[in-house]
Amino acid sequence: MKRMLSGIKPTGRVTLGNYIGAIKPFVSYQNEYEMIIFIANLHSMTIYQKPKDLRQNTKDLIALYLAAGLDPEKVTLFLQSDVLEHAQLGWYLGCMVNMGELSRMTQYKMQVEKAAARKDASIGAGIFNYPSLMNADILMYDPDYVPVGEDQKQHVELARNIAERFNSRYSDTFKLPEPLTPKVGGRIMSLQDPTSKMSKSDPTGKGCIYILDPINVSKKKIMSAVTDSDSTIKYDKENKPGISNLLEIYSILGKKSIPEIEAMYEGKGYGEFKKDLAEIVGEELQKIQDRYQEIVSGNYIDEILEKGAENARRMARKKLAKVERKMGITIKKR
Repeated sequence: MKRMLSGIKPTGRVTLGNYIGAIKPFVSYQNEYEMIIFIANLHSMTIYQKPKDLRQNTKDLIALYLAAGLDPEKVTLFLQSDVLEHAQLGWYLGCMVNMGELSRMTQYKMQVEKAAARKDASIGAGIFNYPSLMNADILMYDPDYVPVGEDQKQHVELARNIAERFNSRYSDTFKLPEPLTPKVGGRIMSLQDPTSKMSKSDPTGKGCIYILDPINVSKKKIMSAVTDSDSTIKYDKENKPGISNLLEIYSILGKKSIPEIEAMYEGKGYGEFKKDLAEIVGEELQKIQDRYQEIVSGNYIDEILEKGAENARRMARKKLAKVERKMGITIKKR
């Protein structure tokens, strides 16, 4: 069975975009692949998080993974910080990546631009160095695939480059992973600015649906989503980004192809389409929220995480020992 790996940061509340792009696909992937999923709480340190908020967001994220249908009997689910080998391998691989590669990473360039706009020269070193830790996250487990959105493929490409560099220098050690990008739903856009990705940090909150939002609030956000002056329900990301974004959401949650949906609403207006989509979104969120409440009222999240961490540590220790032996870090046999 092929292996797939993914991580998600517990920063901010989980959005519909997170659910469609990262969480929901794993429910089907877990039956096709050996899945390794970690909560990337070390990566959340690049920007200050209030401890209380970080703890709550982490718990919510895990509970929502489980509420969405992730089966801990099929998936290795753990906290990144519970497997110390991630940080250790991150240091080793960080010594093999050059500053030019890191400075070209999209997230770093975005932070530099934001800092310049604020006239603030303070950018934490973690923003610059975090791709090295991400390389370790990926390469530690020799995954065949890493599911990512189009905007994240750069990270997998860097991991492949570092793996090739290490393998060339020290002999074959790491598998070269392939990015897996979904054709539909990989990047859900803001409901108010469909040219930008739906973000947890949406300043107004109107363009973003949070999974734990009251159902009536989520429906209202769908009804007020930006579209265009036309009334034709047609998928055209360049000329009709708003309606195209809603069509992707409908397709994923309604389990219909986009051409099917276009045919269903031929000759009908945006109002009817949005009303139906709002009901679909509401039903999906209600199921998740009901299950979420059952999970957080129990006490087995800690048990699931510890079991997942034990399994991950076993794999990580084996890989780290191999890396250290080849690099000459250790002088005794393990």
